[in-house]
Amino acid sequence: MSSPARIVVASDLSSQELAGLGLEAGEILPIGEWFVRPDALRPEAARLRRETPVVGAFETLVVTDPTLNTIVATTSIHFNDVPSIIECRTSAGRVLVCAIAPERLATAPELGRYLDRLAVGGSATTRTIGVGIVGYGPFGGMGYTHGLAATETDGLAFVGVCDSNDERRLAAMVDFPTVQGHVDLASLSKSDDVDVVIVATPPLFHAPIALELLRAGKHVVVEKPMCLTVADAEELLAVSAEVGRTITVHQNRRWDGDFLALRRAIETGLLGEVFNMETFVGSFEHPCRWWHSDETFSGGAVYDWGSHHIDWILRIFGSRPQRVRAISHKRVWRDVTNADQIDVHMRWDDRREARFIQSDVAGIRKPKFYVQGTSGTAAADYAPVTIDQLVDGRGHVAHEWHHAEVATDLRLSRYEPGYGTVDMVLPPVARVGWPFHRALADHLLLGEAVPVPPEESRDVVAVLEAAHASGADGGVELTCG
Repeated sequence: MSSPARIVVASDLSSQELAGLGLEAGEILPIGEWFVRPDALRPEAARLRRETPVVGAFETLVVTDPTLNTIVATTSIHFNDVPSIIECRTSAGRVLVCAIAPERLATAPELGRYLDRLAVGGSATTRTIGVGIVGYGPFGGMGYTHGLAATETDGLAFVGVCDSNDERRLAAMVDFPTVQGHVDLASLSKSDDVDVVIVATPPLFHAPIALELLRAGKHVVVEKPMCLTVADAEELLAVSAEVGRTITVHQNRRWDGDFLALRRAIETGLLGEVFNMETFVGSFEHPCRWWHSDETFSGGAVYDWGSHHIDWILRIFGSRPQRVRAISHKRVWRDVTNADQIDVHMRWDDRREARFIQSDVAGIRKPKFYVQGTSGTAAADYAPVTIDQLVDGRGHVAHEWHHAEVATDLRLSRYEPGYGTVDMVLPPVARVGWPFHRALADHLLLGEAVPVPPEESRDVVAVLEAAHASGADGGVELTCG
């Protein structure tokens, strides 16, 4: 493999240096928003957006010696495609010349990734990763979701499904006609077409299935939660390292638009230093009557939505808490084994705190997010969606989506000294495609970062395990260090 390319901005090069690269400086355009478009034919552009806006000054470049360079990204200016990134070949190695300062790309991570891929050189590949799924489930379940994502993500192909239920296995093969059905895990593990397996079974089975797959030489994606105990999580990490295969967890809600808006607000300093975060999910209605509500298979109420919400909290705080205390209630729904409500309190040694509530007995919903920082406060309320239709022969038909499925606006109030509080509304960050699966393909094909580091999912499991034990023991505070 060649040495990494040097990345430079055109305005930092002299006329003589540009000439040596077969380039000539043109007009410097003022600071504005420019839409940079990677060359779609380059393998380094795989799974990147077609174009990305970048703010900055733009120095137009003229190619004087095409034998020395290749245009790898363009920008439309007055409806003309103008070079914005040029790959130059010199006796001292490759140079990537940018028309916009690379530091501006911090606000455009898509282009930052493109530059990193170009700089490495020779690592891009057009190979396809074969995806297998264990536990297809009913139509519209996670098996179908992963199958759809693998089918629609460049670089992935849904090739195998394993489900002990004949009806569900056959349903997968009807939904995705090119998929090979497997009756048991051993059969799927022996398939040479399968590179990575997604485990979409109830949480009780995550660890044993993932361990068997890792030892069979497969990369593994586990549905959240990763497993039910820290001991199992540690074993998964150890075996993954031992066999040299990836294990990661489908923490898909890290890419929810309102959570991304919250992270953006925090990272840009709008809230100052965050010291308290509260999240909630629930309503007053009978819980689902599948395995999700059976403590034996689910691990308990906190392992359900808590797998998402506590992951959110730990991503904001940067580490798992030192102490956990939970209060659980079983007062209404006697036909299922999960608690009706669990209230989890988390504390860090520096006195930061967080709280998560999941409830099936909450007639009035609390805010989805309530986050306090030293400079301001952010909050978001749920926005349930009902789709109303008038259907011939049926009249009015309404379809209600679960209230947690819709990203909502973030309300933010920031304190300005000498002025008072300033209110603003931050819309959800737009999500394109299947971001987790795209990151999985980038990891397996290009060696980029694992979508969700397994150590982070282990820390989530540590909180879930402590919270479940505390709730069962009347709310005793437990160490989670």
